[in-house]
Amino acid sequence: MALIKLLVCCKFYTYICDCQFIGRSMNGSVGGWQSKMGDDGKSGKATTPRLSVGEGSAYEMSKIVSNIRYVQSKTGAGEVNYINSATSINDNQLLAEIGYKQELKRQFSTLQVFGVAFSIMGLLPSIASVMGGGLGGGPATLVWGWFVAALFILLVAITMAENASAIPTAGGLYYWTYYYAPKGYKEVISFVIGCSNSLALAAGVCSISYGFALEVLAAVVISRDGDFEVTNGKAYGIFAAAVVGMCLLTCMASSVVARLQIVSIVSNVFIMILLFIALPIGTKINRGGFNDGNFIFGNYHNFSDWNDGWQFCLAGFMPAVWTIGSFDSCVHQSEEAKDAKKSVPIGIIASVLVCWVLGWLLIICIVACMNSDVEAVLGTDFEIVLAQIIFDSLGKKWAVAFMALIAFCQFLMGASIVTAVSRQVWAFARDDGLPFSKYIKIVNKRYSVPFVAIIAACGASLALGLLCLDGPAAAALFSLAVAGNNLAWSTPTFLRLTFGRDLFRPGPFYLGRFWSPIIAWFGVIYQAFIIVLVMFPSQQHGLTAKTMNYACVIGPGIWILSWIYYITYRKKYFHGPKSNISDKEYDEAVGEDLIEEILSRKDV
Repeated sequence: MALIKLLVCCKFYTYICDCQFIGRSMNGSVGGWQSKMGDDGKSGKATTPRLSVGEGSAYEMSKIVSNIRYVQSKTGAGEVNYINSATSINDNQLLAEIGYKQELKRQFSTLQVFGVAFSIMGLLPSIASVMGGGLGGGPATLVWGWFVAALFILLVAITMAENASAIPTAGGLYYWTYYYAPKGYKEVISFVIGCSNSLALAAGVCSISYGFALEVLAAVVISRDGDFEVTNGKAYGIFAAAVVGMCLLTCMASSVVARLQIVSIVSNVFIMILLFIALPIGTKINRGGFNDGNFIFGNYHNFSDWNDGWQFCLAGFMPAVWTIGSFDSCVHQSEEAKDAKKSVPIGIIASVLVCWVLGWLLIICIVACMNSDVEAVLGTDFEIVLAQIIFDSLGKKWAVAFMALIAFCQFLMGASIVTAVSRQVWAFARDDGLPFSKYIKIVNKRYSVPFVAIIAACGASLALGLLCLDGPAAAALFSLAVAGNNLAWSTPTFLRLTFGRDLFRPGPFYLGRFWSPIIAWFGVIYQAFIIVLVMFPSQQHGLTAKTMNYACVIGPGIWILSWIYYITYRKKYFHGPKSNISDKEYDEAVGEDLIEEILSRKDV
C-alpha cells in the first residue's frame, strides 16, 4: 500500500513516466496509463493522476495493479480487497473487485432471484410442516408469535441486503466474515461460518424433504381412512427419493432452473388463493361458522411446562423463524443474478415482506376455520396438523387434494434450496474450504452448472437425513437449520459493526449512517437470542430420549468440530477467500476509470 500512497502523492512521478506498460480498457481498445502533472512536477489540483499505456514492461503494470487491489483497515481488520459496488458499472467489474472471475451464467432476473427465496419459504407447505409446534401455546401464540418474529426477521434481512448490495458473491456470509474479521483470526472464523452455513442449508434440504415425506404420508393416511402405518423407514424412503429428484432437477441448465422459480411462485400463489377461498367456504357449510376474534387473537393455552412467556417465544416464534428463514438463498445466487448489487437486496427484502404479510393472513384464516378444540387438533393421526384442519372443514377428498398440492410445492421448495446450497458449497470449495475441493469447484462449461457441488450437497443432505430414522432426532433438523443459519448471518454483521467498520462501503441499498447500525445491532441481538431459543426442548421437566432437543448437541458439536478440523488439518489449504483472477484480468475487467478512482481516494 505504500507504493500507492507514493503514487497518489506523485512522489514517483519520474518512475511512472519511465515505466510504460500494455493494458486494455473496458471497451477492448489498447490504451495506456500516462501521468498528467503540472509544470512544476506536482499534480494539479483539478487533475487526478492518470496512467496511460504505451509500450514496455508488463511487470510494472502487474506490480501496480496488484497493489491497488487492496486496502488497509484502520480498525483491526487488516488488508482486504478494495470493493466499492457504488462505483462499479457492471457485474463482471464488481466481481473482479471481489476477487473472482465470472464462471456461472447470469440468467436470474430480479423476479427470479426473489423466486428462489419465496419458493424456499413456501408459505403454505412450510406452515403445514411447523404449525403443530406453533399451536403448542394456543392460537394467539401462533398468530402473534408469527407477527413479532417476522418483524425482527425483517431487521435481519435489511442488514443482509446491505451486505449483499456492498459485496454480492455466492460465498456471501463466509466471505463477508473474512472481510470484516480481525487480522489474525480471519481464516478460522471464516471457515467455521462457511461450515455452519453449508451444513445449515443442508439441514434445510433435510427438513424440507422430511416435511415433504410427512405430507405425502398424510395424504396416504387420509385416503386410506387411517388404515396405514407410518414408520420412520417409510418416511426416510420418501425423503431420500425426494432429495434424489431435487438433485436431478437442479442439475439442469441454469436458465431452466431460473424459469423453475417462476413455476414455483405461481404454484405457491395458486395454492394460497385456493385455501383462502375453499377453507372458509367449507368451514361455513360443514361446521356452521368460524372461531371468533377472541379465539384467534386472545386464546393463549400453554400445553408445556415452561412458563407462559418462554412458551410464547418457544412455540410462537419458531414457525416464522423456520419459514421465513431462507432469504440468504438470494445471496448464494449473486453470481448468477443480473445487476446483483440491486436484484439480490430486492429479492431478500421483498421475500421477507411478502411472506410476513401473507403468512400472517394465512395463519389467521386457518385458525379462524380450525376446530376450537386445540388439543384434539394437535392429537391428529394424520401427522400434519393442517391436514386435520382441512379434513374437518372440507372432507376427505379435499384434504387429499390439498396435501398433494402442498407436497408438490414443498418439492419445488426443496429444489430451490438445493440450488442455493449447491452454490454455497461450490463457492466454499472454490476457496478450498471443503474436502475434495478441486473436484467440487468444477463448473460444467457447456451448461454453466456446478454438477459436482450439487451432488455433494445432496449427498450430505442424505447422510444428515439419517436422523429421520429416529423420529425425535429428526426434529433437530429444523433447529439445526435455524441455529446454523442465524450464526452465519449474525457473525459478519457483528464484525462489520466492530472490527471492519471502516471497510464497509455501502452499495445501492443502504439505510444511512444513523439507521443502518441501529437496525444491524437489533438484528444481531435478536439472532443471538434465537440461537439459544432453538436449543431448548419442548418440555422443561421429565426429559426423555423422545423429548430431548438434540440440536443443543448437534449444532455446537458441528461448530467445535469445524474449528478442530481447521486447526488440525484444513488450515494448510484454506486461507480465506482465494482470488482466481489475475492482475491482467483484473485490469481488463475494472478498466482505467475505476483504477483512477481508486488512486484518487484519500483513504487508500
